[in-house]
Amino acid sequence: MGYWDVPEGADCVQKTWITAKVGTALGLVGSAYHTVAFQPESALAALQRATNTTVTLATMGAIFGMATCLSAQAREAPDDPLNYFIGGCASGIFLGARTHSAMTGTSACLGLGTLAFFTKVGKMEGWKLAGPPEL
Repeated sequence: MGYWDVPEGADCVQKTWITAKVGTALGLVGSAYHTVAFQPESALAALQRATNTTVTLATMGAIFGMATCLSAQAREAPDDPLNYFIGGCASGIFLGARTHSAMTGTSACLGLGTLAFFTKVGKMEGWKLAGPPEL
């Protein structure tokens, strides 16, 4: 069962679990690339860096899933793209708190919120980033 298979505003635990898994996967891939690009001093330093990145992104995914779902329930507007902006913004605020930077939190709130908003709008309107190849 995928994220888009669960109705908006329903089964918040399932949606949160799915977004946390996606965040975990992105964190693992990102930390692997970072470890290869910037060789750490030791294996322990590499493990700490990978764990820090993966846990941060998994938490951001969980915050997004829960905030989006709870916003849809509280506002009684399950398909409103504003719910996705709220979820993305909440994830950005967490990142700002994690990095102890108000500027990072503000920028991430606006950036992730806008990205999530347009992702939902695109899903609703059937936008395609790439179509089938022309022969």
